[in-house]
Amino acid sequence: MAITITQTKLAGVVIIEPEVRGDARGFFYESYRKQHLEQAGIYVDFVQDNHSKSVKGVLRGLHYQDMRQPLVKLVRCTQGAVLDVAVDLRVGSPTLGLWVTVELNAENCKQILVPVGFGHAFLVLSDVAELQYKCSDYYAAQTEGAIAWNDPDLNIDWGGISAPTLSARDQTAMSFKQYLDKPTFKIKV
Repeated sequence: MAITITQTKLAGVVIIEPEVRGDARGFFYESYRKQHLEQAGIYVDFVQDNHSKSVKGVLRGLHYQDMRQPLVKLVRCTQGAVLDVAVDLRVGSPTLGLWVTVELNAENCKQILVPVGFGHAFLVLSDVAELQYKCSDYYAAQTEGAIAWNDPDLNIDWGGISAPTLSARDQTAMSFKQYLDKPTFKIKV
C-alpha cells in the first residue's frame, strides 16, 4: 500500500494521505508504516500513542513541549472531523508565526506530521471527534506550554468560531508576544 506525502508551506509540516482500500464490507488502510516515512526522508521514532475524544466546538491548543522534551506528532482523526493547525514557533525561522490548517476527518483519513518547534491545536467541527496521535517522546507536564488560540499576531483562521470551549489552561494561555520574550525554540538561519 502506498501513501502520498504533501509538503505544506511550513518546512517539515507534511500532510500524509494513505491509500485506502474499500468495498461493500468497509475499508482498510495502513495508518502508520515507518518504512513509508523513511522512504520520504522522515525519520521519527514514536514512543507514545494518545487518543482524545471531544465534542463540537472544543478547541485544544496551541500546545507544545519545549526543548527539554520536544515532540513530533503524527495526528489523525478516526471519528468525526477537526480543523487541525500547526504554527511555526522557531525563532530564526523565515516562517516564524505562520500556520497551516488541514481538515482531518474519518472519511479522508489524512494525517498531519507536526515537527519539533511547532505549536499544535485542533477545533472539533463534528458533533464528536476522536483524535489519535503518535508522539516521539513522552508527555512531560513540566515542559509544556500553550499560546492563545486567538492571538491577534498569529491571526489563525478558525472558520468564524468566536467562542470555542476551552480548558482552564487554554483560557489563560500566553500571547505570542509573551512567547517571543522567552522563546522555547531557536534555530540558526
